[in-house]
Amino acid sequence: MQYWRVSLTARVLIGLLAGLGLGLVVARSDIPALTAAAVAVEPLGTLFINAIRMTVIPLVMGSLIVGVASSSDTRTIGRLGGRALIAFLVVMAAAVLFTALVAPPILALIPVDPAAAASLRAGAAATADAVSGNVSQIPSFSSWLVSLIPANPVKAAADGAMLPLIVFAVLFGAAVSRLNGTRRASVVTLAEAVAEASLTLVRWILELAPIGVFALALPLAVRMGVDVAGAVAGYVAFVVFASLAFMALVLYPAAVILGRVSLADFARASLPAQAVAFSSRSSLAALPAMIEQGRDRLGMPREITGFLLPLAASTFRAGAGIGVTAGVLFIARLYGVELASTQLLTIGVTVILTSFSIPGVPAGSVIVMVPVLLAAGLPAEGIGVLLAIDTIPDMFRTTANVTGSMTVAAVLARSEPKAEDAGSGDVLEMVEAAG
Repeated sequence: MQYWRVSLTARVLIGLLAGLGLGLVVARSDIPALTAAAVAVEPLGTLFINAIRMTVIPLVMGSLIVGVASSSDTRTIGRLGGRALIAFLVVMAAAVLFTALVAPPILALIPVDPAAAASLRAGAAATADAVSGNVSQIPSFSSWLVSLIPANPVKAAADGAMLPLIVFAVLFGAAVSRLNGTRRASVVTLAEAVAEASLTLVRWILELAPIGVFALALPLAVRMGVDVAGAVAGYVAFVVFASLAFMALVLYPAAVILGRVSLADFARASLPAQAVAFSSRSSLAALPAMIEQGRDRLGMPREITGFLLPLAASTFRAGAGIGVTAGVLFIARLYGVELASTQLLTIGVTVILTSFSIPGVPAGSVIVMVPVLLAAGLPAEGIGVLLAIDTIPDMFRTTANVTGSMTVAAVLARSEPKAEDAGSGDVLEMVEAAG
């Protein structure tokens, strides 16, 4: 079978599995030359992720402006935004509740060796100090609220501050909708051209996705190896299990039952974004794939792909409901702290509220875990333990993030008119059809 006749989804999955498998072989071989060669391919993966990220801002800005300005009634966007917020809160609450119910009995089975726990706690303080600069950047609620209106949208774009940029784009699109016909059409046409050009660039980049994902997965597997044991391995395994279980038992059924899409279509549409999220550990990096597959495979309307998906990728972290809750409960067990029901309730509420300020970057969930630990009366230096072992949990949390975004989009798309230009097939099929 020729390589170019294999679907993009299959090629990305092959690249991911090949990278992880080869990386584990190299890690077990303990041959320095092989290890160095495996790590040497990592820049290719970084280039792939940078290439995707460079399309995010023009794609988000163009899509949001078109989505808002093209709406026959700007109240449609407000209505959709309100429904999205409710959906986000419901999914987050479900993720927190699911983890809070499942985690305690399973974590209680994980053996915690006193000497190993003492060693982890000793290293936690040093690791926490090393990231204190990131932790100190977590804004207060008032600062976060003020930052929603960017004084300089260009600076917000340069800083990668997506939520303020989204606020600006939505307000700008609403203002454009009030212009007269000719001027409105001109701005919308320009924004639409920017978004379409960005998607074209994404198609080109995604052709290299199997190579990029392989280059990311190979050194990751080499570094991690199979040397994780004891309590740490139990925690990692639980987060992996909880993330997969929540997706399989809650998110996929919600998309099928409430969104009325076939399981096969939803799974195929989600897989490219999941592969990018899994390998890059960035929800924003997976946004172009979400928009592409949502529009062309699931036939989602413009309001969903142009407004809801960028909003979800920037603010909605379903995986954080699992990961942060599990992390806090694990730290409590590690430090021998028994949590009361009121503390569990406090943890749940704090996780939901802080999840909307999590940056779409690797280890973002762990960084904003500090206020949750403090709210539960747990030592904040416990973050050092989680940061030291966060690579694998973060991969599965981020995968749950994009799956949650696709689920909400599928559910809310039911009440919106279908996109007229929706097609079928993956990115490769469209590229080949174009010539």
